[in-house]
Amino acid sequence: MQFAAGSLQLAAKKTHVSIILYHIFLWLYKTGIHLIAPWNPKARRWVEGRKDLFEKIRVEMKAAATGSGPGRPTAGKKTIWMHCASLGEFEQGRPLLESLRLADPGCRIVLSFFSPSGYEARKNYDGADHVFYLPLDSRGHARRFIDLVNPGLVLWVKYDYWYYYLAELKKRNIPTLLVSGVFRPDQPFFRWYGRLHRYMLECFTHLFVQTEASKKLLETLGLTENVSVSGDTRFDRVIGIAESSESLPLIEAFCRTNPVIIAGSTWEEDEEELDHYANTHPEIRMIIAPHEIGEERLREVERLFRYCIRYSDWAGGPGRAGQGPGGREPNVLIIDNIGMLSRLYQYATIAYVGGGFGDDGVHNVLEAAVYGKPVIFGPVIEKYIEAVELTECGGGIVIDSALEAESVFNRLLNDPEEYRQTADASRSYVYAKKGATAKIARFIQEKRLLTS
Repeated sequence: MQFAAGSLQLAAKKTHVSIILYHIFLWLYKTGIHLIAPWNPKARRWVEGRKDLFEKIRVEMKAAATGSGPGRPTAGKKTIWMHCASLGEFEQGRPLLESLRLADPGCRIVLSFFSPSGYEARKNYDGADHVFYLPLDSRGHARRFIDLVNPGLVLWVKYDYWYYYLAELKKRNIPTLLVSGVFRPDQPFFRWYGRLHRYMLECFTHLFVQTEASKKLLETLGLTENVSVSGDTRFDRVIGIAESSESLPLIEAFCRTNPVIIAGSTWEEDEEELDHYANTHPEIRMIIAPHEIGEERLREVERLFRYCIRYSDWAGGPGRAGQGPGGREPNVLIIDNIGMLSRLYQYATIAYVGGGFGDDGVHNVLEAAVYGKPVIFGPVIEKYIEAVELTECGGGIVIDSALEAESVFNRLLNDPEEYRQTADASRSYVYAKKGATAKIARFIQEKRLLTS
């Protein structure tokens, strides 16, 4: 008994320390983002987007409750709240959200984002009745936000765990599902200092994870009964996009009958691996879609690629028939808008996905693989199970340098059999993973989470 009491006291002490550290983190985050906001556009949008946020939420939700505001009549139906860190997580959760709307057209949907890049891109998303920033985590903010939104079901996509929000949802017994979660041994949940993080996981009604490896990791924490391997809903999303893709006549006019390399979500490190090949192979059409499209970034791309033109100029008409810089017809098209990338890949002969030469790692390889394209990327992929698996099945190829990129491009373009095998492996990998959305939607229906 004495030993048990001592263990409980030690656990309580560790939790108390964790909460103090968490408060320090929140304070540092808020202070830091306000300090850099004057000269950092993303930080500035984060700060400005949260000004008078609770009043905006109050007004919208009150109008919705009285039937005088935007959105569909609720007729006593529950509100579904889906939270996403940013745009990528939204695209991951979107198939489930739209499936639930289809099954219950009267439900009210609230969508929240932590990041400006997600909010700005989807603030007018017509699949939701309300789109808000998530207020920074605190006990008061969590209570107030949940009071105003009054969710009957919460979908938390992949990660972005916030202690007070999750604890308040658990306290109120509001069903909360983790969608497409993925776990690795190096995360705080599995470290000695991760008691607070482990408690956040205990707040979920059910955790839907992408892989058996994630499920086994959670078992080491004693989480067994409320964990299911559903797969990744992103597979359903990219399949839906590919099967409903419309043609892009301006892209077709640029590509013509030439071999096409489409490089998506690129950073400067990626572009430096590609520029020599594009500059020395005028017969190749290369389309670059930078991850960020501020004027400074676009100019960086233009400096690397000698014979290039921006999409906005190409779309203008007269410049399409003219010569590019250096007196040569442009063979590189720089996409200077947001939202085209997932449809662009249908025109690729070979796809290159950026991020793999940076610290954060490769971006979404599935958007390209679904079209049955060989997918090339840099070496930083260990945190992205889909990139690892795509490589293992033969649909993805990792490169370490510009010389290796050129070798791979030439090999695929000149060896029809290798090209076919790689392309088939890409498409087969994606379609074999279809179905996560249906599994989660079925769970919600069977447990009557929207009707009980």
